[in-house]
Amino acid sequence: MMLYRSFHINAPLNKVLRSPKFDVKNIISNLSLYTDSVKKRALVNGPELLNSLQELPKLYNDWKLQNNELSKIQTERKKLELQLYKLKGISEQGSDKFSLISALQDYKQKTKLIISRINDLNSRIHGTCEDLPNLLDASVPFDGKPKIYKMINPLAAYVPDQTRDHLEIMTKHKNLVDFANGSLVTGTSFYYLINEGAELEYALIQYSLRKAKAHGFQICIPPSVARMEIINACGFRPRDMNNEQQIYKIEKNNTGDDADEQLGLIATAEITLAGLGINKVFTNLPLKKVGVTRSYRAEAGARGKDTRGLYRVHEFSKVELFCWCKPEDSSRILQDLRDLQIEIITELGLTAQVLNMPTNDLGAPAYQKYDIEVWMPGRGTFGEVTSTSNCRDFQSRRMNSKYIDENGGQQYIHTLNGTCMAVPRVILAIVENFYNKETNTISIPKVLQPFMNNKEYI
Repeated sequence: MMLYRSFHINAPLNKVLRSPKFDVKNIISNLSLYTDSVKKRALVNGPELLNSLQELPKLYNDWKLQNNELSKIQTERKKLELQLYKLKGISEQGSDKFSLISALQDYKQKTKLIISRINDLNSRIHGTCEDLPNLLDASVPFDGKPKIYKMINPLAAYVPDQTRDHLEIMTKHKNLVDFANGSLVTGTSFYYLINEGAELEYALIQYSLRKAKAHGFQICIPPSVARMEIINACGFRPRDMNNEQQIYKIEKNNTGDDADEQLGLIATAEITLAGLGINKVFTNLPLKKVGVTRSYRAEAGARGKDTRGLYRVHEFSKVELFCWCKPEDSSRILQDLRDLQIEIITELGLTAQVLNMPTNDLGAPAYQKYDIEVWMPGRGTFGEVTSTSNCRDFQSRRMNSKYIDENGGQQYIHTLNGTCMAVPRVILAIVENFYNKETNTISIPKVLQPFMNNKEYI
């Protein structure tokens, strides 16, 4: 009975995604690597996950034994059914028909019991595999500290300057943002971008889309709302690795067929771009998309830090890069994404550090991740403005996204994502780095000027 031989759980009828199929034998063969990944990521549920991981070989062995026993019972049942068929029409008296029926009923009860055990084991094995994070690239730092890959437009010294605080500049010296009315109308960490502040946002979006298109990305405007099962499949669980709420859920009051459907506001276009690959078999690879959306994050300010101004807000515009590729190409494409991000930050004239991020900063889907942090003198520190990750087959298994290999077979594809433009934080960086307090002007980077009527200053 093949139904019980695949490690996936049948999804409810109203679900879009098929239950993912995991290579359990491969996970067990690399048990030490997965154990290492769980430990080094410092996950909130790490201890429980490690216990489940250690139980996996025994569960898998029990599962095989139960399936073998099921096969034996089914073979015996077929023999009995054949014997019973041959006795068709013969009365029970003076024949073995009665004993055959009784034995067949016993086998049916044994079958039900074994199937129940198999389903339970299948569920436990699947649950462990689904909760596992990706493996780790050998180059990922494991000491909890990022490693500097490169500096962009480096300075001789990095001196904090409170007079360059972007919120002060954009509200008191310029009329570019309104947090007061944003908070009044919606709540804390919501805002209005106004006048040249709004123009700057659209300039950054247009510039970044043009850059992405020049690098072979197809432009897409995906939805900003997704089913929770899609959000979860991308690795954005309702709570993140620090146990903070990060996804806004939408409550639905309808009573139709989808009354139980759960929706959420996306934290990044990565989620709905990944959805383009659901149940797809790709042929022309790599495929690169760039999506622009409004994005929503509920965790803003959860830890009581970085809450001032535009650095950590609940709603913002974001341009996102997403790629599907063959496994042998994903490491190279990660470098391509990182280099495109470096090119953008360099052209904007910003000072930044490119970081190979450590294990404890990687989300569950990431095999390797690079961040770019820009110098923000008003904040007195570097702040993250881009991130790019190689997720290998973590997302594709959950999305059932495959490609045709050289032998004509279907294999799980690799996915990668990266920030093309995190608009509010880049605005923050432009304001704090290019404000001239003597003239009360903000210099507009040259690459943005064509999108702002060729103005040089705000």
